[in-house]
Amino acid sequence: MTPILEYKNLKKYFTVGHRGLLRREPITVKAVDGVSFVINKGEVFGLVGESGSGKSTVAYTTIGMYRPTSGAIEFQGESLFTKEGKRPRHIKKEIQIVFQDPGSSLNPRRSVKEILELPLSIHQPAKKHIGRVAELLEMVELPVDYMYKYPHALSGGEKQIVAIARALATEPSFIILDEPTSALDVSIQGKIINLLLRLRQEFHLSYLFITHDLSLMRNVASRVAIMYLGKICEVAEASEFFRNPKHPYTQMLLSSIPVVSEEEEKLKPKRVQSRGEIPSPVNIPSGCSFHLRCPYKMDICPRVDPEMVDTGEGHYVRCHLYPVQENSRPVAV
Repeated sequence: MTPILEYKNLKKYFTVGHRGLLRREPITVKAVDGVSFVINKGEVFGLVGESGSGKSTVAYTTIGMYRPTSGAIEFQGESLFTKEGKRPRHIKKEIQIVFQDPGSSLNPRRSVKEILELPLSIHQPAKKHIGRVAELLEMVELPVDYMYKYPHALSGGEKQIVAIARALATEPSFIILDEPTSALDVSIQGKIINLLLRLRQEFHLSYLFITHDLSLMRNVASRVAIMYLGKICEVAEASEFFRNPKHPYTQMLLSSIPVVSEEEEKLKPKRVQSRGEIPSPVNIPSGCSFHLRCPYKMDICPRVDPEMVDTGEGHYVRCHLYPVQENSRPVAV
């Protein structure tokens, strides 16, 4: 496997206010807190978590909307950020994103032609692009005359397909899919997924697929990572992940997936009941951040934050149920 994108102890903190009599003590949200993992060329890497887990912050930091507080992101061995905090121009072309809500990600005052021409004009300012616009529409199976339409004349699915075409415009090698189907009707979700999988094969793309829908990951992802309050809990191959979930949080998520038959119910792990609510990201619990909700909580859990452990066959988990062995080191996945 050849890595295309590598996250090295990535942290992104936000100051959201101040406390104290003189309002000098900053209130910090640790949106991403020491995340490390590798995405390989050609794979669909699924990043799953509840709202507020930090998965979208990972995406927005990757495309340069945010600068990391610390840590690094490397694209094919090259840092995504210079010492001045800028992104190299050639990397901007290689990494693109499809946002969750196509209605807000497309400029309502621009035609489809103008929307697709914009990234082309940035990276190839001297060329005429109408031929490339027609080619992009054909790639995503939209009629060429759609280039003269405006977003208000398109359905939700068509808007997202235009957003996918825009992401393809610069001929990227890596695309971030930030919940690309969650804002769409169920009837169109399958079409979008099939389109994305076809484009991946046809253009040798790699995807970071961000979602809260675990059942979708079973059929789409090569590997799956679970995020909780800014940290990675578990990473595994998709088949291993669904067959043998190890982290209590993962087991809780999988056991809550709705099913329609007894056969599907038998495939789910033993139901894990969580306790309480998700803590505020402003006041993350000490030790393991999941311990307030975990049915297997031990004395060590509130005191010590667990390290990521390799349990074999590319399956990694960050939980005190799987202690670090003597003479071993924490692993990055």
